[in-house]
Amino acid sequence: MPREDGSGALGPSGDTRSGPVRVLFVCLGNICRSPTAEGVMRHVVAEAGMQDEVELDSAGTGSWHVGSAPDARATAAARARGVTLEGQARQVRPEDVEEFDVLLAMDRANLRDLQALAGGEDDGRIRLLREFDRASAARGDLDVPDPYYGAAGGFEEVFDLVEAACRGLLDEIRAGNVP
Repeated sequence: MPREDGSGALGPSGDTRSGPVRVLFVCLGNICRSPTAEGVMRHVVAEAGMQDEVELDSAGTGSWHVGSAPDARATAAARARGVTLEGQARQVRPEDVEEFDVLLAMDRANLRDLQALAGGEDDGRIRLLREFDRASAARGDLDVPDPYYGAAGGFEEVFDLVEAACRGLLDEIRAGNVP
């Protein structure tokens, strides 16, 4: 069934909808990778003038950092590229599986946690973010490494990986391939 905009896209429950595509980025603690992905995607969506067509959020599979702002190192890496990271960490909830059109995990561990939260059902909406970066997908290199305990420069690397994937994601949204 086509959406009112003619794209034919289905909502998370298989229903047709005319609203924006709802994307949730998920990492472990929701202070490094997923808020970076959310901030980068907000930036590329704004560059494309598609703010009314895409809704974004981020969450973590764990509860350690609930209520915290994004990590200062992630914020600095983003700010150096003209991207703002905002919000407070939250833990992913079972209802997120129903409310979002696509849930994008930063690594395979996050992917498994999201799949478990969804009761093991696989309708193609729970994916790895880097699947949308064709170069990464071709190499099978799909995890966004966790920079939290890593070396200096890890947050810049994460930004680069996430930006490439977010640009590919936006291309797929424009093409009507997401969700």
